[in-house]
Amino acid sequence: MRGDFNENAFQPMSNGNGQPASPAPSTAQAITIKPTDLRGILQYVPRFQGQIFVIAIDGSIVADENFANLLVDIAVLRSLAIKVVLVHGIGHQLQELSALRGTPISNSDGTGVTDAATLDLAIRASSRVSHLILEGLTQSSLKAVITNAVRAVPVGIIKGIDQQLTGKVDRIDKELLSLLIERQVVPLISPLAFGPDGKSLRVNSDLLAAEMAEALHATKIIYLAPNPGLEIEGDVHHEISVDALRTILKEHPEQIAETSRSKAAHAIKAIETGTPRVHIVDGRVFDGLLNEIFSNEGVGSLVYGNDYQQIRKATRRDVRLLYNLTRNAVRREELIHRTQQAIEKNIDQFFVFEVDEAVVACVTLLFYPDQPETAEIGSLYVLPFYHNRGIGKKMVDYACLQAKERGAKTVIALSTQSFGFFTNVCGFQESTKEILPEARLKLYDDSGRNARVLTKNLA
Repeated sequence: MRGDFNENAFQPMSNGNGQPASPAPSTAQAITIKPTDLRGILQYVPRFQGQIFVIAIDGSIVADENFANLLVDIAVLRSLAIKVVLVHGIGHQLQELSALRGTPISNSDGTGVTDAATLDLAIRASSRVSHLILEGLTQSSLKAVITNAVRAVPVGIIKGIDQQLTGKVDRIDKELLSLLIERQVVPLISPLAFGPDGKSLRVNSDLLAAEMAEALHATKIIYLAPNPGLEIEGDVHHEISVDALRTILKEHPEQIAETSRSKAAHAIKAIETGTPRVHIVDGRVFDGLLNEIFSNEGVGSLVYGNDYQQIRKATRRDVRLLYNLTRNAVRREELIHRTQQAIEKNIDQFFVFEVDEAVVACVTLLFYPDQPETAEIGSLYVLPFYHNRGIGKKMVDYACLQAKERGAKTVIALSTQSFGFFTNVCGFQESTKEILPEARLKLYDDSGRNARVLTKNLA
């Protein structure tokens, strides 16, 4: 994630009625994690501790003025016991070196032909970039080492064109890399691998990051790029499923910005081979890396697998989150006030919707002891950042399914401001308060909220 919530992350909110949400933070702005957010950040430590993140840094980001800050952010990750593997690119440096020396290059990013002159410049550029990274890591008191852990073979002839010294990953020395990681050493992987004869081959760094994540069973790949995120049809998509991205890349590749296409393709590859989540983050944004990992909305783009979203029963550990999640709606009289104690007492009624293990929505399902064929859906709430994505409907549909499985034939919902959502989107019909069981009717009258009564037949 992007991760769990802190108290500040709940501002502002609205209910699950599908109304427009507050705009997401712009990646063009530096969003600084404040000391007051540390409590929220610390919630990630048990979750991320001991996990491997593969961080792929574009060569242009190494040349950016924010690069030194990124290395400090990486040191922060290491201080939280997150294991880090760094993969770097050299496309920017290779082009600069080509211009400086007046030596034409056959390809700059390792996806096309690599002739001998290009490989020679690539070796020089890689050495320079690796040194800059080592220098910065050393300033942050981190141990790091450049390895020869990646073995490659020549790509060969593609569509009749000999790719010459361009390589593809053949084998990764997992034992060596795992040993380094366990010894608290950061492996630094350059986009140069070694062929069967021990000579160098040029490898695309986006591909290399995906191969590295697969070999090491990494939890995340984070691509640090010189753009705001994954651009599709001119807009940055802050989240997209791997299935949706695969369809676009296959059927309408032109919709994906050329600068995003390589990372999109390799994000799909990474997820298909077991890496759950791939982030594409603007490496030029101060604190962008930390905010992508330690805030719910993030600042870049997230490509996720099918296990990303799920609905589950709430537990006592969710009580405080649920209280914070709904308290603004209570102030706006969208939901009935519940204390933390009341939520805990009735926690078995709550279901929560998780996005990357963070609770972003909730709903309750209540059964009437004296009327077992009727159930009530309540406390429906979706964080505004996740509006217009069908989450509210999924929560209602899931609650209806649970009610039906437990023998209910009718579900009721009471709403003061979301009745249009229930009737237009979820198939409810307006009724009268007289259908409420006697005890529930008294609570309805005592509340003074004059909520509309809506019903849905489950038969």
